[in-house]
Amino acid sequence: MYRIVLDVMGGDNAPQAVLKGAELALKSFPDLYLLLVGKEEFLKKFEDLPRVETISTEEFIRMDESPSEALKKKRSASIFKGLEQIKENKAEAFVSAGNSGAVVAGSIFILGRLAGVRRPAIATMLPTLKEPMVLIDAGANVDSKPYDLYQFGLMASLFLESIWNKPNPKVALLSIGEESGKGNQLVKEAHKLFQNSRLNYYGNIEGRDLYKGEVDIVVCDGFIGNICLKLSEGLAETIMEMLKNEVKKSYLYILGMYLSKGALKAFKKKTDWREYGGAPLLGVRGNVIISHGKSDAYAIKNAIKQALHFAKMELYKKLEKAIMENILEGEKIEE
Repeated sequence: MYRIVLDVMGGDNAPQAVLKGAELALKSFPDLYLLLVGKEEFLKKFEDLPRVETISTEEFIRMDESPSEALKKKRSASIFKGLEQIKENKAEAFVSAGNSGAVVAGSIFILGRLAGVRRPAIATMLPTLKEPMVLIDAGANVDSKPYDLYQFGLMASLFLESIWNKPNPKVALLSIGEESGKGNQLVKEAHKLFQNSRLNYYGNIEGRDLYKGEVDIVVCDGFIGNICLKLSEGLAETIMEMLKNEVKKSYLYILGMYLSKGALKAFKKKTDWREYGGAPLLGVRGNVIISHGKSDAYAIKNAIKQALHFAKMELYKKLEKAIMENILEGEKIEE
């Protein structure tokens, strides 16, 4: 049995969607034990259920609150109280669709960084024409140094090798051109670090090539990464909406839509962010999954599924071991 902490109060659709997602997860995963953290009034119906423990708190962090202020004034908030369960070894993973900045800040403050890690980063999976790829950082750091970008690439490489058993993953740096001289100062300096490392460095990659599947990892600053992520989600939803609107204009289009519904359903599934559930925060001493703020019950269920998988694989322990081995072998580049 694996114990997963769920922040009931996190997300735009909390607590109803989060609790419904918890119910779906309990039905789907027999080896799951949930620790639900939130207001007591919302947890009452779960108190006597098997494989569930409730942890009540009246405080929670709004999506628009400052993470640093929340850390000072709301130490009993559901996010922080949930992370404390990981710190005290009462659970193997934590899931929240709440204020991502507060999750990142709380994880660093409460759990601490892995040895050798300067800045933790969010690693999210994105679909491509081939295999899914990792985009890192997807929003944990809005201001990064060249060494941070290099370390994001290192963590993502070790993540794919250790957890997904993908040997020698190909790493690219997001820039405005493929040429080594393209990009801002941050990208140019990070490019040199990658070139001098032992990572399987592809070079720079442009935004238009992200989804071709030529690389396994795309590295960027968290500010750019989060924009890429939200742009991708919005584009996929817009394409589906445009198709629906165009189909309504002709009976022949409707027939064509009906005949191709299998392909359209598969396309929607591949591009639906809810399928991935959440993204791991790499670089902290615990398995932390950050879900989309707009997560519905289905997305929450899949985020719990991700947390369960990483708990079984002992993600953060394997990652720390791999990082230390690489540093000891001389992989670390001076900042």
